[in-house]
Amino acid sequence: IDCLFCKMNSGQVTAQKVTETEFAFAIRDINPRAPIHDLIIPRVHIESGRDLEWVHGDVLAGMFMLSAEVARLEGVWEPGYRLAFNVGDAAGMTISHLHLHLLGGRTLGPEG
Repeated sequence: IDCLFCKMNSGQVTAQKVTETEFAFAIRDINPRAPIHDLIIPRVHIESGRDLEWVHGDVLAGMFMLSAEVARLEGVWEPGYRLAFNVGDAAGMTISHLHLHLLGGRTLGPEG
């Protein structure tokens, strides 16, 4: 699979990780939409939310647990933050590997 996030996971592409666990790792978005904009990326390749199955429950739980740790590390745990998955081109998904956006650091209005 020619996937940027898989290459980051394997070390083929260098990535400055915010933190990581056995299930996922977190990096800062290179095109941030908020003062804090990190990506929570599962270590296993899943194309998108459309490809999730029941067997991915541990991966998803691991991603959400890591997002809580990232929120604490980035200082947005108390004031609040947004978590979002983009699914498909119309939603702005640019890398075909499931990832969770964590945004914060400013007041976030309604989106969509």
